[in-house]
Amino acid sequence: MPIKHYGVLKGTPVKALIGSEKSPHFQILVHDENGEEYRIAINIKSQGYPSEVLYLVSHQLKNEETDHLLQLKSGFTQIKQNNPPIGIDFIKAQWFDPADMVALPPEVEGPDNDLNDKIQHYVNEAIKNKSTIYAFGAKWGPEKNKSDQYFHFTPGQGIHDIHMNQGNEGRWEKDNGSFQDGALFIQLEDRWVGIFLAFQSQSWCTDEDGNPIKPAEECDHLKEKNQVDRHSHTS
Repeated sequence: MPIKHYGVLKGTPVKALIGSEKSPHFQILVHDENGEEYRIAINIKSQGYPSEVLYLVSHQLKNEETDHLLQLKSGFTQIKQNNPPIGIDFIKAQWFDPADMVALPPEVEGPDNDLNDKIQHYVNEAIKNKSTIYAFGAKWGPEKNKSDQYFHFTPGQGIHDIHMNQGNEGRWEKDNGSFQDGALFIQLEDRWVGIFLAFQSQSWCTDEDGNPIKPAEECDHLKEKNQVDRHSHTS
């Protein structure tokens, strides 16, 4: 069963809060062009094992992957029936090679060495330059008469599940679906940046409905094969 209220939030990032052990999400306050406020909640730690989240940043987004985003209205746009031209699917649309993803801890001492640091680098640049940000995931709210717990605007609302949403087993299996993966795109002045996240417990061998056909650990050989093939073409 796919995640509910899948879509994309388009707006301008205003403020950010790094995640912590007690609150393992990187939080971004976003305003749309009408001044309506939203919060983007990005997982920096998995509730399952292993806890480190897989991360990849791309500076190679193609025009066909971003041109349609420019036409979206500001605010939240629901992607109904997981419309493939708009919805994101890491596996079926081959957005990147999974072997390029790196598992990162949420927070460790030192600069530029954890997931907080990596996300903060690009989000801070977007805030400084008042860039447009696009967050794909599942919307919540508006929560009537309830303010946001981090940025205190009312009503609370936002978007989460900014990560792969397929290949799950167990308690998260109900979230599996196709063309409903989460991601964060940032339209900077001179380039686009795509941030992609996945959990190590998720399988990259999925069927048409996003359900795993092999456990995650049995798909590792596919990643290793991709790594070998890529090196053979570039050596």
